[in-house]
Amino acid sequence: MLSRTDDCFVINLAFGQGTIPLHADPKLADWHVIRPQFESALPDAEAVFHASCHSPIGCPPLWDVVQASDRVVIVTSDGTRPVPNHKLIPWLLEELPVSSDKVTVLLGNGSHRSNSPVEITAMFGEDVAKRVEIVNHDAFDPKQNTLVAKTARGTSIYLDQRYVEADKRILVGFIEPHMFAGFSGGAKAMFPGIAGIETILHLHRAELIADPLSTWGTLEDNPIRQEIAAKARYCPPDFMVNVTLNTNKEITGFFIGHYEEAHKQGCARVKEVSMVAVPHTFPIVVTSNSGYPLDQNLYQTVKGISAACRIVEPGGTIFVASECCDGIPAHGNFAELMRIGFSAEDILRWIFALDHTILDQWEAQVLAEILKKAEAALYSKMDRESVEACKLQAVNDFQSGLQEKIQALRRGAKVAVLPDGPLTIPYVLSVGEGHKDVRRNP
Repeated sequence: MLSRTDDCFVINLAFGQGTIPLHADPKLADWHVIRPQFESALPDAEAVFHASCHSPIGCPPLWDVVQASDRVVIVTSDGTRPVPNHKLIPWLLEELPVSSDKVTVLLGNGSHRSNSPVEITAMFGEDVAKRVEIVNHDAFDPKQNTLVAKTARGTSIYLDQRYVEADKRILVGFIEPHMFAGFSGGAKAMFPGIAGIETILHLHRAELIADPLSTWGTLEDNPIRQEIAAKARYCPPDFMVNVTLNTNKEITGFFIGHYEEAHKQGCARVKEVSMVAVPHTFPIVVTSNSGYPLDQNLYQTVKGISAACRIVEPGGTIFVASECCDGIPAHGNFAELMRIGFSAEDILRWIFALDHTILDQWEAQVLAEILKKAEAALYSKMDRESVEACKLQAVNDFQSGLQEKIQALRRGAKVAVLPDGPLTIPYVLSVGEGHKDVRRNP
């Protein structure tokens, strides 16, 4: 939202569970605010959900898919994603013709840490947390993961045993642009969500991440998406519930049914709403990381930085506001990888010299490639030493820090602002291409 304060406009950037104000002085810079098309929340989301389960996309109704004797596993996202599980899971339980003791909710943590009981209650509500079994997927425990297949190229596909052994499997998630899988949602709930670590690492190898088609908003020709699709077919889900959300994290649409057909329709809608063309690059791009829960740590904040990188000038500055209440974080290899050498080039040389993929190298690879192009300044709750160890600049005061960056250029410099972070994916127009309007000097 925008508001006026004296001669300035205030642009509220998502930050943690609230916002922080950016006072945009038109005398200081030429401000360009870039946001997705805002869609209103569905007035009766629950009714639309039930209707969509009865008339799904590309498959029979849910009551014909699941039988009363079936053991059902519902896969949904972990606590770093704003999936409205507190609504979707109770509604889904109403539709399922099975008793609650035959339902397991499996949290697709991928290689992330487990969710605590407190976090699980916050995600699902106390009633659901007590009513059904909710378990964390552990990619690192070989006892929890089973070999589903070996591909012709010798790739081992491991999935959570509870998912594999279930009579019926349901994926739950939401669709947004993703920086190397093209879009979230669909079979990404399985890979990397509930895959074994060996399978996760193979999916995130350096040459795949470096492919120019492994990027925001690319689905059909995306090599990572192609690998996800190929792996999913060895043990496909029986039903899928995906939603789209607006910037207030309210449900704007349901894409329910066959996990590929419904997901494809959802991606087309998200691309239309969230990808915004701009006429040129900018010397400074300001972004958020969409607020909580995505801005819990620096690892996830790479998404917001990556979105901004698409329209920053070479040698420019990406100024990111992300709370990072969970730090870098402490678990995994991301912090250690970002501390390698003295430059982004040192990190990339180290990664490409590896003879095997290691945990979190993909996020370090993406961030290092960004830092080759532009500098990144972070306003967060992290300490300066930790931020600078990851080769970013630490900003103590958001407003004055940004003002100093602008004044170091010139008055009237063009500054792009992505208040919603990676919920908006900007791109620079090619010659002769039409484009959506971008708000200028709001």
